[in-house]
This record gives sequence, structure tokens and C-alpha cells, in this order.
Amino acid sequence: MAAEAEQWLQAGRIGRQHGLDGSFYVTRARPLLLELGVNVRVQESEFVIERRAGTDEKPILRLGGVSTPETVEQIRGQALFCLLADAPALGEREWWAEELEGCSVTDGATTVGEVSRLLVLPSCEVLEVKRPDGTELLVPMVSDAIRSVDVEQRKIEVNLAFVGGA
Repeated sequence: MAAEAEQWLQAGRIGRQHGLDGSFYVTRARPLLLELGVNVRVQESEFVIERRAGTDEKPILRLGGVSTPETVEQIRGQALFCLLADAPALGEREWWAEELEGCSVTDGATTVGEVSRLLVLPSCEVLEVKRPDGTELLVPMVSDAIRSVDVEQRKIEVNLAFVGGA
């Protein structure tokens, strides 16, 4: 998806129906992305969130054009995406996982690898970096490990000595 002109963020997955009006539960929800009136994409179709109920942990949505339990069943299990450009702004030194995936990782002139994904661990988030030799390196998202992040240039500078990957 990073190669697309427009970058999409996964906001969750369509779960089981809720009621008879086309509403459904969202699984693996990212509540910040699931606000009333937001445009979302399911497969190749775009919809507007017309109803937002439930809780952040268990949101319930209804999309414009999805008005029956049968329609929900047809798209159940599909991912919901919203445009990065429509996503709420994050704080300083915060990024969406999709912004970091695919970034090159270096320590000075040393190539470390490429971010394959962002993992959420109990103590902190970590970058899973695929190294040129095929091994993986976990880099915690803490200031001692991450020197700089330049999403526009798709580059992340890390301190290998701190993460023990030298």
C-alpha cells in the first residue's frame, strides 16, 4: 500500500451484525479512525460511517449503503480502511504503523534493514526490522534507540549499540 498515491490505514475488520439495520461490530478496531462521517473503504468500495455506537473496545458501525444483515454477511471479515490524510493528527513523535512500515533503517552509514511491521508489546512498541542477511532485529520505540524518523524520506536512524544489534 505504501506505493499507492493515497495511503490507507486499516481501521478494523467487519465483524458480526448488530440488529437489523445493517449495523455491525468492528473487530481489531482502531477507534481514532472510526468516527461518524468518516469515509472508509471496504475492498474496492467506499462508504461513509453513518452510525457510531458501542465502545472504543467494541465499536458498532453502520455504513451508508449497507442497510441489511444480509449485506453485512457479504462483507463480514473484510478490512475497513480510511485515508491517512483523513486520520486525526497524532502527537509529536507519534506515527501510524503504516507510515513506518517499509522505511529504511540505518545507524549512520551502516544499513540496518527495512521496517517490516510495528509490534505492540506489553512494555512498549517495537519496530521489527528485516536485516539484509534475512534475520530480524527488534528496535524499541524509545528515544535511546530511535535517533530520528523521517516519514517523508522513508528513513529511520537508530542506535545499534543501544539495541545490541551491532
